[in-house]
Amino acid sequence: MAENSLSKLHAAVRDVPDFPKAGIIFKDITPILKDGALFRASIDIFLDQCRDKRIDKIVGIDARGFLFGSAVAYELGIGFVPLRKKGRLPYQTESARYSLEYGEAEMELHIDAIERGEKIVLIDDLLATGGTSASAATLIKKVGGDLIEAIFLIELEFLHGRKKLEPTPVTSFLKY
Repeated sequence: MAENSLSKLHAAVRDVPDFPKAGIIFKDITPILKDGALFRASIDIFLDQCRDKRIDKIVGIDARGFLFGSAVAYELGIGFVPLRKKGRLPYQTESARYSLEYGEAEMELHIDAIERGEKIVLIDDLLATGGTSASAATLIKKVGGDLIEAIFLIELEFLHGRKKLEPTPVTSFLKY
């Protein structure tokens, strides 16, 4: 990916102070999503990272991971698996609880979404404390998937979230 594209993506991320609660500076990607060229550039950097891997499915984390993950899965011609907040999936699920920097939540995955041994890449917009991603990794492994990499548009490095994903390789493109 050209350094120029990464610079443009970085410049487009908007800081929103005190969202969703006081003291949090939210990294807003909607300026990227509303701009066709920037949205395409963001999908392209995920594709560049995934293209030469033998991936069976992409798992996207609710909800912004769906935007990037489904587009990457489509382009690669592979399946997409939504990992959703508790109570949002209609079939039998496995679940995992996790802590956020501003509360707790629970994620679910359909029990038949991933076949045993399938190679999985996890995609989301942001890696912060790593709680959401670690619960996603737990669920992928619980249903038999082989998580080969976790990829994020943005990483808040000062929160050290990638440690919670070890030993899974982690890639992020925009670092703060």
